[in-house]
Amino acid sequence: MLKQSQPIALVNARLIDPASDYDGPGSLILTEGVIAEVLHTAHLPSGSADMKVIDCDGKVVCPGLIDLRVKTGEPGAEPKETLKSASRAAAAGGVTSMVVQPDTDPVIDEPAMVDFILRRARDIELVHVYPAGAATKGHNGKQMAEIGLMSESGAVYFTDVERPIINSKVLARVLSYANGFNALIAHRPKEPWLSEGAVATSGEMAARMGLSGVSALAERIALERDLALVELTGARLLVDQITTAGAIKAIAQAKAKGLDVYASASINHLVFNEIDIGDYRTFYRLDPPLRSEDDRIALVEALADGLIDVVVSNHTPLPAEDKRRPFSEAEPGAIGLQTLLAALIGLHHDREIPLIDLLRTVTINPAQLIGLEAGRLSPGAPADLIVVDIDAPFALRESDILSKSKNSPFENRTLQGKVELTLVDGRIVYQA
Repeated sequence: MLKQSQPIALVNARLIDPASDYDGPGSLILTEGVIAEVLHTAHLPSGSADMKVIDCDGKVVCPGLIDLRVKTGEPGAEPKETLKSASRAAAAGGVTSMVVQPDTDPVIDEPAMVDFILRRARDIELVHVYPAGAATKGHNGKQMAEIGLMSESGAVYFTDVERPIINSKVLARVLSYANGFNALIAHRPKEPWLSEGAVATSGEMAARMGLSGVSALAERIALERDLALVELTGARLLVDQITTAGAIKAIAQAKAKGLDVYASASINHLVFNEIDIGDYRTFYRLDPPLRSEDDRIALVEALADGLIDVVVSNHTPLPAEDKRRPFSEAEPGAIGLQTLLAALIGLHHDREIPLIDLLRTVTINPAQLIGLEAGRLSPGAPADLIVVDIDAPFALRESDILSKSKNSPFENRTLQGKVELTLVDGRIVYQA
């Protein structure tokens, strides 16, 4: 990827760096694609070298977001989303690194497909794009994929995405083999038989709407098995999209045991609940389904307490023909690259969670999980940064959405926290 051609100074900023626990006034000097100097003063010393100076006017400057769960349609379903359109949406949303999921056509289950994604991303030259590899061939849950070779080729973790590996012996083999490479496995805690055919969470809301529901216990049942296999193999596991209070308790117990377990949550499950499906609104038809308000509050509290390590957009682009159907027939998923940051900032404003703690889940935590140097404001780190006005309100209109698909549950909602500038390797890739 191209590097910046001219030194840049970001001055008069509020620097927020979760990696160093710093939140205060400061300035940054960027040269040759990296952070050259971090100053905890609003302005540069006199006599500074000639460079492009950007006055941030007290706005937040923080590391660019790292989104660990992004779907695109490339290869195989480009009308839904391409790597280029997803990258444009990411840059506008302050996401400077994204991990694309392997459930493409063909599936990313061999080194050649990993290399294809990396080469396409380099050609686009917007944000950093990293591929996740499939945990099993064709993500069919039967035969382990070439995890070692894909890891050497650049896959940052391994997952079968929405498809849980039902066979415990297969999952144990995947975890054991991955442990030899210190590779990260992400797995959805989804009990398949209880979840089959369900489009909502069991309860009064689903019953009143006549929708097929799944008990929140299905998540915990599957999670308990996965955690037992981690205990057996000693592997690293990212619990993919935790959504229920019962599952949060299981995560807390696993961490207390010292297991190498991490948890992610979708921003949608932190912001919305089952009531939001309202009049069968298919933009809120998600997988996992939206949960009760009690579960949502438990999730937000777990986030504030640090039990949830990573927040993801779960960006899932779907065209109108897949969404404008009866609720039970609509495809599950929502886009989220452009709204991830603003929705997180909303939790800061509404729940008074320190912004530095929220940003930790989309910067340094995911960076450390997949071994990136990004996600921090320190000399030598990549100059992947964003400038954000955290108090600026805006309403997301369909015309503002840069993804090829427009299935955003945040459409026409007023959000707070506007990205003013996005830099990748010191290059400005988005400017409001």
